[in-house]
Amino acid sequence: MLKRVFGVMGLAIAMQTAMSQEAPMTPLRPDQVAFLALYKELVETNTTLSAGSCTTAAARIAVHLKAAGYSDEDITLFSVPEHPKEGGLVAILAGTSKTAKPLLLLGHLDVVEAKREDWTRDPFTLIEENGYFYGRGTADMKALDATWVDAMAGFKQSGYRPKHTIKLALTCGEESNAFNGAEWLAKNRPELISAAFALNEGGSGRTDGHGKILYQSIQVGEKASQDYRLETVNAGGHSSIPIRDNAIYELSDALLKVRDYEFPVKFSDTTRAFFAKVGALRADDLGHAMIALSRDPNNAAAEAIVSKDRTYHSMLRTTCVATLLEGGHAANALPQRAAANVNCRIFPGETVEGTQAALVAAIGDPGVKVTMVPPIRPVALPPPLDPKILGPADELVAKYFPGVPLIPQMSTGATDGVFLEAIGIPVYGVPGGWLDPDYNGVHGLNERRSVRSVFVGRDYVIDLVKLYANAD
Repeated sequence: MLKRVFGVMGLAIAMQTAMSQEAPMTPLRPDQVAFLALYKELVETNTTLSAGSCTTAAARIAVHLKAAGYSDEDITLFSVPEHPKEGGLVAILAGTSKTAKPLLLLGHLDVVEAKREDWTRDPFTLIEENGYFYGRGTADMKALDATWVDAMAGFKQSGYRPKHTIKLALTCGEESNAFNGAEWLAKNRPELISAAFALNEGGSGRTDGHGKILYQSIQVGEKASQDYRLETVNAGGHSSIPIRDNAIYELSDALLKVRDYEFPVKFSDTTRAFFAKVGALRADDLGHAMIALSRDPNNAAAEAIVSKDRTYHSMLRTTCVATLLEGGHAANALPQRAAANVNCRIFPGETVEGTQAALVAAIGDPGVKVTMVPPIRPVALPPPLDPKILGPADELVAKYFPGVPLIPQMSTGATDGVFLEAIGIPVYGVPGGWLDPDYNGVHGLNERRSVRSVFVGRDYVIDLVKLYANAD
């Protein structure tokens, strides 16, 4: 079951075509056929919060790993009574060294909600069409989940013995606030996932929208996601005699101030390197401005140009945005209460308390109560630009994607890596696959992943894990 063939570099796919445009796949190798079956099974296992079960997905993965030769002692299935469908799995492949620290492969099994009536295709059926795989989770992040499982099963089945112990942690709750398995492991079973570093989602190539890969990125750092509740209260009254002192108006004024407030420009080692290197790839005003800003964060003219790009704007600072709104209690009454959720993506190193204070100061109205919404996130701690991590990744990028640079990048989103970093485990998002400029419908409708990206990314990542696992 799940028989695999491990080539040294796995370059049977014609890589030169991946560099220029999406081309038809050559016939799949036997190991790729087995991997595709696993990928399909994961995508078609519904793991949404509303109707799915990560516990079911974890149990199915355990079956695959046991078939490959793992014992019950090698696999830990976990869940909590209050959230029985949000379980996860940890599996361990023992290394030959008793002193080399383990490496950890991290992934989340849960996916964002997807309504069949909104999608062109069934979101929980893996469909291949026009060079893409469609389905919820095809990009975020079941291709990488399948790769992790495929690698662990293949290593065991082939008799491969790494120097470093390799651990796999697949958890639930990254896409929701109900229960987070990575956070639970970090707090309750840290010894189970202890590692020198972890590999995670977040890194990826970027294309020009026509299949040409512009660069590969490795995620080195991420923002922390934290929600805040803004609330106003009022005595209310009859709507026939309105007054300016209105809970909805007061909240609306506060939200406009949040909209207009710009957090100051910040740089980390990762973002400074990103803007300098990506800017050098461009021969336009934006590229020149990116380089100038990386050299001088106080260059207002350069910042104005760079911030016109919404992604780059977010990479430069903490951002906060209103996402949910509620208010009033009757159509013919003045509102007694109004509230909004403001979601902030907090720059690494900054605290949730500091961000709360900045919101309070920007609003400048003591009548607007600003509170943190649980769960309260830890400070995002950026990992170092470690040559022992970046070097092997860069080496493989040069072999898989000749002429394409590897660029360290900070995620403007947030992953479960923040919980591991809080207990001293640096987390890096692996490159290898790629996305189009529209991010391929991630968290939206008709999510998709390039067929070539899935298979090439899988080969790249397995080779990368082996380089790390055998390193001195």
